[in-house]
Amino acid sequence: MEKTQPRVRPRTDDDVEACVRALAEVHRRDGYPVNWPARPGDWLTQASALGSWVADLDGRVAGHVSLARSAEGDLAPALWSERNGTSIQQTAVVGRLFVAPQARGHGMGALLMGRVVREARQRGLHPVLDVVASDTAAATLYERLGWTRLATVEQRWSASQVVTVHSYSA
Repeated sequence: MEKTQPRVRPRTDDDVEACVRALAEVHRRDGYPVNWPARPGDWLTQASALGSWVADLDGRVAGHVSLARSAEGDLAPALWSERNGTSIQQTAVVGRLFVAPQARGHGMGALLMGRVVREARQRGLHPVLDVVASDTAAATLYERLGWTRLATVEQRWSASQVVTVHSYSA
């Protein structure tokens, strides 16, 4: 049976369960997200104010990305805005990006990033993101796609957790 090419399409409500299953595999293998959410479906859907997309491979959800407005704790929007003398409102935050382990090697991360960047630009917004420094595969992808690292900072996520975060701009 011939493999189909991956495609990116808008995420539907029917996709959320498959996204959560793929995210659980990513979390077990790669530790993303760092802190597993109590309600992973809500974690995925709350972050999608401007849109969410899935990568589809052979009819199965194999990856995900969302685009949202800046929220509390996001570093990249403020860094980019300060450097460019603009408002945080001119940014859009890329997040919830993951590709299921068994679907890697098909360029899905780049396809998802291309789609989310196009959406941000169509809205007149500048795409930015934050990524934990331990997620070296993601940082490598962003840099390969030409994103600029704005800063690396220590961020306190709780009383007992400090995480090193890289902020990027498209």
